[in-house]
Amino acid sequence: MINKELVDKIVSWISDYIKTSNSYGIVVGISGGKDSLVVAKLCVLAVGNENVFGVIMPNGQMTDRDDAINTCRILEIPYSIVDISQSYNQILDVVKKVNFGSVSEISKLNTAPRIRMTTLYAIAGSMNYLVANTSNLSESMIGFCTKWGDNVGDFSPIINFTKSEVCEIGHILGLPKELVDKKPSDGLTGKTDEENFGFGYDELDEFIRTGNVHSNFESILKRHNSSKHKRKTIHSFEYKSPNHFDDML
Repeated sequence: MINKELVDKIVSWISDYIKTSNSYGIVVGISGGKDSLVVAKLCVLAVGNENVFGVIMPNGQMTDRDDAINTCRILEIPYSIVDISQSYNQILDVVKKVNFGSVSEISKLNTAPRIRMTTLYAIAGSMNYLVANTSNLSESMIGFCTKWGDNVGDFSPIINFTKSEVCEIGHILGLPKELVDKKPSDGLTGKTDEENFGFGYDELDEFIRTGNVHSNFESILKRHNSSKHKRKTIHSFEYKSPNHFDDML
């Protein structure tokens, strides 16, 4: 059940993690959506707004740019706008040269999130901050994320909460309703998340929490099964040999 007591526990969890990591603060990628808004607010409550740094990363045009800036202003956190379009275009130009002039759609979609994560870590590393992951359970369970892009970070406050539950947390935190309840979009395809899925978050979240089957069960299951690799650490060859570090743990 999502309530204020649970939200307070999340805040304490973040605060404890930052203290034990010997970090000075937190970097959050601000997209203009509810996930980064909620995560940034939780971080502000945990370590103070002066210790949370927002990074807005348009790839040229950014539909939610105003909402992203507004998020930083509402939370009163320092922020920077980093246009990644030059890096993005340079990488795709190289891909074209080595791939006979073409770039796949999947490469176009996944390159930007990976550049953004690199940017966040470059800033965090220089400030001795940690990077907050802003992924939620709903997106993770159907692989609606970029591997080694927006699905990574140093800690993840909302990864075990569905999109609907993230909205509930946002309301408990007293965040602006128009931002918490806005239609989610990925900022990559020009479509809303639900247009990309072919089904709604309400249906997906109900299935996750109750197992109730709806008309889109097969679509949900297909997305889940095909994205298992995104929910695992790097696949590695298993080799059994003495490891004295393990004996010391």
